[in-house]
Amino acid sequence: MTVIDIPGSKSVTARALFLAAAAEGTTTLLRPLVSDDTEGFAEGLAALGYAVRREPGAWHIEGRPAGPGAETADVYCRDGATTARFLPTLAAAGHGTYRFDASAQMRRRPLGPLTTALRTLGVDLRHGGEEGHHPLDVHARGVKGGALTLDAGQSSQYLTALLLLGPLTAEGLDVTVTDLVSEPYVEITLAMMRSFGAEVRQEGRTYRVAPTGYRARTYGIEPDASTASYFFAAAALEPGRSVTVPGLGTGALQGDLAFVDVLRRMGADVEIGADATTVRSTGTLRGLTVNMRDISDTMPTLAAIAPFADGPVRIEDVANTRVKECDRLDACAENLRRLGITVRTGPDWIEIHPGTPAGPVEIATHGDHRIVMSFAVTALRTPGVTFDDPGCVKKTFPDFHRAFDTFVRTP
Repeated sequence: MTVIDIPGSKSVTARALFLAAAAEGTTTLLRPLVSDDTEGFAEGLAALGYAVRREPGAWHIEGRPAGPGAETADVYCRDGATTARFLPTLAAAGHGTYRFDASAQMRRRPLGPLTTALRTLGVDLRHGGEEGHHPLDVHARGVKGGALTLDAGQSSQYLTALLLLGPLTAEGLDVTVTDLVSEPYVEITLAMMRSFGAEVRQEGRTYRVAPTGYRARTYGIEPDASTASYFFAAAALEPGRSVTVPGLGTGALQGDLAFVDVLRRMGADVEIGADATTVRSTGTLRGLTVNMRDISDTMPTLAAIAPFADGPVRIEDVANTRVKECDRLDACAENLRRLGITVRTGPDWIEIHPGTPAGPVEIATHGDHRIVMSFAVTALRTPGVTFDDPGCVKKTFPDFHRAFDTFVRTP
């Protein structure tokens, strides 16, 4: 059995950085993820006037409940969706003028439902180019609060950003959602908000947030369940292989740990304990039909091992994967076809038929870290697989290639 330490969760680290910046006092984050996304978030906070001190294994953030310390700032959000969506929302609670921009990849990703909601709350917000996309200017003068309706069918991050804002408003916030994707990520948000002192409750499709502010604390970041999916998938794929990931157990915040339940349905032996999860190969992978709406970040992981199943693998309700770093549904189909696999797709589904992937093939990554890490698993049984941009894993796991190679070479 191989035991592997997975870096901290990107989703949890981003939320923790927002909460720490908004809290009264100094927060220490233990084992935060160090990657392009999270470093971009931390640098964005610093540009806004928050004191951020980073050392190995711990980041210290001095909170400013009244908002950014800078009256003006230019913030570059890199490729980070959480940075690009959370930081303008945080800045809106303060007082000043703040300009946000992002990479060409992030500029293409939608922002409109969130900025429309912020305008509904009275925030003076202007897009510098295409409406509903970066760049944008926020002329902040605090947020009174109130009630609004939100469509979070494209991304749960729109709802998360508004929920995080709620305790910083003068009167609190009620958000009613008409549609919601990746709901487990919202559960992460609610649990973390409460751990920083917020009062938030859910009544049907309405989330009610009291204007409590936040309190600083020491907060440990759990391993990234999405990143763990590549190692779990590799263990399920390779006969005789097993892997244990400490820090992800029955109390884990992240819904993406449910990916191991998909592997169990396919025939893998899965054990979720109090403090760790283990996946063992049984030598069999069965085909299945699975709805991955709530764990769509792991859709490419499943697609990458699907050809090795004994029947078709059909993944449904994943339309939101088309507006990630790339159109992940089409990217998976494109690369599987390059490998000689029969694939069918629709607006929100992909069906992958059994086959033997054949190289040599260069995987078209589209600059997407999850495409690289997923097809690294396919490469375990497909000689000659290379990547046109292997370095894009820096977004969430800069050390992925070395860590995965070490895992593969360990009996």
